[in-house]
Amino acid sequence: MEDERRTILLSNQKDHELHEGIELKSFMSFLKWVCVDQSSLWRASLSWSVFLFLAIGVPVLSHFLLDCSSTCDADHTRPYHVPVQISLSLFATLSFFCISRWARKYGLRRFLFIDKLFDHSEKVRHGYKEQLQKSMRLLYVVVLLFFAIETAYKIWWYISGGTQVPHYGNLYLSDTIACILEICSWLYRTTLFFLVCVLYQLICFLQILRLEDFARVFQRETEVELILIDHLSIRRNLRIISHRFRAFVLLSLIMVTASQLAALLMATRASSQVNIFKAGELALCSMSLISGLFICLRSATKVTHRAQSITGLAAKWHLCATINSFDYTDGETPTTQISSAQVFPLGSECESDTEEGDADDDLDDAKMVPIFAHTISFQKRQALVNYLETNRAGITVYGFVVDRAWLHSIFAIQLALLLWLLNKTIGIS
Repeated sequence: MEDERRTILLSNQKDHELHEGIELKSFMSFLKWVCVDQSSLWRASLSWSVFLFLAIGVPVLSHFLLDCSSTCDADHTRPYHVPVQISLSLFATLSFFCISRWARKYGLRRFLFIDKLFDHSEKVRHGYKEQLQKSMRLLYVVVLLFFAIETAYKIWWYISGGTQVPHYGNLYLSDTIACILEICSWLYRTTLFFLVCVLYQLICFLQILRLEDFARVFQRETEVELILIDHLSIRRNLRIISHRFRAFVLLSLIMVTASQLAALLMATRASSQVNIFKAGELALCSMSLISGLFICLRSATKVTHRAQSITGLAAKWHLCATINSFDYTDGETPTTQISSAQVFPLGSECESDTEEGDADDDLDDAKMVPIFAHTISFQKRQALVNYLETNRAGITVYGFVVDRAWLHSIFAIQLALLLWLLNKTIGIS
């Protein structure tokens, strides 16, 4: 009997690993396509060569060889070309170094927590596979959207510029090569940045699935020791994610803030002329960088909110169990199982209002939980609630919990910087 069970378990694990292999092959093919696969010496050399050429070489050559501030008309001078190229190259450099370090130190399976996915429930595994596909689709859609806009702008700039745009040798051949190189450079740099952001979102979603699966322990008969072990495992994963991505998130936040303030300073000068032809590329760059940062901060905040909702759920579970115990035993913990359906049936609510709340509050709703108090004493439940209250899990950045209060503080700081800068440029007080 034990051999049959072991055979079935190994068979399921092999099927699961086979399916994971198919998912990872598609992901690895994408990494090879963007030339960030460093699984061998030859691929690492190719990856670094492509990075140096597209992220550093092409922007530098574009700035010096295609400078037409003295020969082009007002719509083709590109006064914001330098901040755009510097911003994209800095973010591409940050993303490339992060991906290279993670791939070299952890490997793809370990980095994405796929090596431990078999230990989780079928719902968690299925949800993670679906999210992997959704994340790839999100990456394709976002990158291709910005790529299409940038391509249209570059084609317009080269075609309408005509002989005003510096060219070397044949006009059409020179413009075609330059346009293709600039478009490829833009695509490469934005793809690197959005790739890291989407990977961060994917890993955070796995922890959300684990938290939702963990919340079900309060709806069935479970020992406090098992609850504590599961929660410690989740906290450990959240600390690992925070440690791996803390530098990327913090530097991205600082660089996005600095780049946007610099762009605003250049656009609000008294001598600046802003229109869609001059500042269109700057606006597109700003939207792409802010979108990537928004993906990271939203994912981290959702994980933290779900993790902290566990504390409220545990407190509600403890309250229901305590009240139910007092109703039946005058304050003593019962020694036999007590059915909770008589007092707190599953699905009953404290209020008659049936309006649904926010999707982020699924773990902290107004529904009662089934009570299994006969195996868990009052002292153990109270100790568990105290532990959860004093050890709140969540995503952190160098010790600061990335929750809604943290985002409000960041927004207040950036708003203060914005008003200060506008006061210095256009006189808002």
